[in-house]
Amino acid sequence: MARDGRSIVGWQLVVVVVAIAGAIVGLRSCHGGGAKASKETFRRVQATRQDLRVTKTATGEVKPQNRVEVKPAIPGRIEEILVREGDSVTQGQVLAWMSSTDRAALLDAARAQGPEVLARWEAAYKAAPLMSPLVGTVIVRAVEPGQTVTTSDPVLVVADRLIVKAQVDETDIAAIALGQAASMTLDAYPEQPIPAHVDHIAYEAKTVNNVTIYEVDVLPDEVPDFMRSGMTATVTFTVTDKPGALVVPSEAVHHDDAGASVMTPGKNGRPVRRDVTAGVADGKWVEIVSGLQEGDAVLAPSLQMPRTGPKGKNPFSPFGAPKGGGGSNRQRP
Repeated sequence: MARDGRSIVGWQLVVVVVAIAGAIVGLRSCHGGGAKASKETFRRVQATRQDLRVTKTATGEVKPQNRVEVKPAIPGRIEEILVREGDSVTQGQVLAWMSSTDRAALLDAARAQGPEVLARWEAAYKAAPLMSPLVGTVIVRAVEPGQTVTTSDPVLVVADRLIVKAQVDETDIAAIALGQAASMTLDAYPEQPIPAHVDHIAYEAKTVNNVTIYEVDVLPDEVPDFMRSGMTATVTFTVTDKPGALVVPSEAVHHDDAGASVMTPGKNGRPVRRDVTAGVADGKWVEIVSGLQEGDAVLAPSLQMPRTGPKGKNPFSPFGAPKGGGGSNRQRP
């Protein structure tokens, strides 16, 4: 019985020793993995020069800038239409001929008496013209000869030029200016960008899907033949265009109360903070106005690492600056 007790105690000691050995091995592996991870926290990049373009994007619809419905001044019957959709017209050009209600009744009676009587009354009682009110393009032909119309019926629709009515969010409207360069693409022709510029900015806002927007008229530099009223378009406004700007990846720049800064490799591989003056940014790159030169090495967070660490600490800083703290508030360990 005593021998059985000593055996049980011996096995318990063996289990404890194995557990302790496993814990030691686990701790060593964890420390090794942590050291490896710390080496992968940063990646080295260089300040380089490249063209930097900052843009704003909005959606819109192709519409005529001036759309005029040509309606008859008197009720009657359309006798002849001289244009088709897509035809270019000039101001004052005759688009159609029509008879008043009285003339239409008189001509119908004369037609029943023979061609000679009809010709005599047509010469004596002239038809009324419908003329184009502006220089433009016929975009709608609403009736055909022989139809009876009233003064409220549009016979034709003429538009002077096609533009895009872009809906710009109020948070972006400060970046839009008259004459500003832009580019538009139509959903129907996404591979054919159209150079354009800002022609007008609305003074009154509209609410679309609970979002405050301003309508911006974007005028194509040249209207392509495939552009049609009602098409959906995407407009890209060029806010800033800086050729040959000195840039670094946006994740390499840290902003706090003290301003902008980057981390550069120091002695013994220890990161060193360097204050810089940041310029424009496009979401991927940040312009460096001063503080760096072309070719300078900069440390950026590894692509696998988050920008912010636990408890609000910034892994971009070698000292783990508190969240929201400036450079002057950092304390060495």
